[in-house]
Amino acid sequence: MPEIASWAALVKEINPNIITMADNCYGEFLDTSEPTENGVDIMAGSLIKNPGGGLALTGGYVAGKSDLVETVSYRMTCPGVGGEMGLMFGQTRTMLQGLFLAPQTVGGAIKGAMFCAALFGKLGFHVNPAPLAPRSDIIETVRLGSPEAMEAFCEGVQAAAPVDGFVRPVFSEWPGYDDDIIMAAGAFVQGSSIEMSADGPRREPYNVYFQGGLSYEYSKLGSLMAAQKLFERGLLSL
Repeated sequence: MPEIASWAALVKEINPNIITMADNCYGEFLDTSEPTENGVDIMAGSLIKNPGGGLALTGGYVAGKSDLVETVSYRMTCPGVGGEMGLMFGQTRTMLQGLFLAPQTVGGAIKGAMFCAALFGKLGFHVNPAPLAPRSDIIETVRLGSPEAMEAFCEGVQAAAPVDGFVRPVFSEWPGYDDDIIMAAGAFVQGSSIEMSADGPRREPYNVYFQGGLSYEYSKLGSLMAAQKLFERGLLSL
């Protein structure tokens, strides 16, 4: 947040009429304040990430200065109608209940990321952030050093999932990426990063990005099973 505040202040100093916007995905409830409290005019994020608490099935949010939110709402629906109309798919209750639970859910995910960092750091892998370092999102980077290690790690995370735990992730082409991607994501809601996932490109230094966990215990299990798969494949010596 201090970095965001510094950049926002610099932009406004150059030209106060410039509108500053933050993509707040993965960042909600990681700090005691949000970007709009630190000089950003408007921000947006996904409800199948942090603020949905694992309950929202789809959707997103826009928050910030009222005139800018109104302008966005006109583009999302039609001029003059704005926020008075919108398709909620009958999900109002789950969206609000997810938002209510989100701080606790995100707290568990942060603890899970800290555990992942501590575990794989002790096992000799480079991790970022360090276990006790300040965090600006729920993502933990683990440098595994080889595609085979990435496959084993992701297989362990997938095996810990409540959905499709029997599936073995493999590298494949993904639209929008230059490299083959591997992803473990056995989520109740497809693409819900707050539930628990791990992914990364087949590219040196072969980083995998571990994120989420509906509870600390669930996230911890994902890290432990990832380490177990590495050990079983002879990619980790204890």
